[in-house]
Amino acid sequence: MSDFAARAAGWLSAHAPTDGSAELADAKRFQAELYDAGFAGITWPTQYGGQGLSMTEQLTFSGIAQKYDLPTYPFIIGMGMCGPTLLDLGTDEQKTRYIKPLLRGEEIWCQLFSEPGAGSDVASLQARAVRDGDDWVLNGQKVWTTNAQFADFGAVLARTDVDKPKHSGLTMFVVDMHAPGVNVRPLRVMTGNAPFNEVFFTDVHIPGDAVIGTVNDGWRAAVTMLGHERVSIGTSMAPRSDPLAFGSLLESARRAGNSTDPAVRAKLTELYVRQQELRLLTVRMRQEAFAGKPIGARGSVAKLVGAVVANHSADVAGSVAGPDAVGWLPDDQAAAELTTGIVGAPGIGIAGGTNEIQRNIIGERVLGLPKEPQVDRDVPFRDLKVGTQRTN
Repeated sequence: MSDFAARAAGWLSAHAPTDGSAELADAKRFQAELYDAGFAGITWPTQYGGQGLSMTEQLTFSGIAQKYDLPTYPFIIGMGMCGPTLLDLGTDEQKTRYIKPLLRGEEIWCQLFSEPGAGSDVASLQARAVRDGDDWVLNGQKVWTTNAQFADFGAVLARTDVDKPKHSGLTMFVVDMHAPGVNVRPLRVMTGNAPFNEVFFTDVHIPGDAVIGTVNDGWRAAVTMLGHERVSIGTSMAPRSDPLAFGSLLESARRAGNSTDPAVRAKLTELYVRQQELRLLTVRMRQEAFAGKPIGARGSVAKLVGAVVANHSADVAGSVAGPDAVGWLPDDQAAAELTTGIVGAPGIGIAGGTNEIQRNIIGERVLGLPKEPQVDRDVPFRDLKVGTQRTN
């Protein structure tokens, strides 16, 4: 074991929570301790607060951390999407201001792209930012925003020029989620939880230096962030305690008394193979990204594979658990977690772009297949026939 691995294993053994749950204040305190110990932003540049280490150390830490249920959920958007995009496109001032507080858990981030009328076709969004001297004023609505309920900042995509085609007149901004005019409302999903939100912006002031990238080049910033999002979702390493992981389902089969059933064993074997394939794809893409090889549209491969494997895992869980997978058992924590995992699995094929969208991206941008006809790509957004009620 390397010195880094030994240090990571020792630190996690001594500091990782043991009950798998934490309040937001506890999660922020743990993230700060994680950073101070040298295990947050492991591959991020030292000049902005990262550790400046290699992907070898990152993969080593991630592998060891799988043994624990770390309270890092509030920071997944900032760490996986907003932070990397700021590192790619942000100014030095933005990186200096935001990266270290993000890594220490002092400030939480969310991503504000989707709207009620702009999901898969994000470029048709209607939220508007208009000039106010050197600054901007934002109005509009976003939806399905993860972690907005406790976010301090968000990366918001807004329309800044309706006379340009829909992909050309967009700009990405840093928005203060505590600013006057920001209203966050929870959205409850079928698991019973409310991880998503709808967010309303009413005359929200945005400073001129909050632009991420350049004005009216927000689509490039969006593609950059979506690439990080798909790699983050597709290559995330679930903890071994994940109720849909092979090890957890093997234990479920043993509890149900069917672990020796040939049909169950065959399904568990296939699940093990699929999850190992996903793990190896994860390792490969992370190593390529750190080596400077652009992941680009191939991030959609990882996202798609992760969603397909998650749904397969849910199917296997139903076969393994039998009657225990039928309903909620509040007096049985393991059964409750398994049921929640099964019910929540389909959402993985929706969040971050549906499986159908990922297949289109793979076909067009990875395999080079012809694009589907688009009649509105060169038309000024103001002149589009649908979805323009608030553009004039």
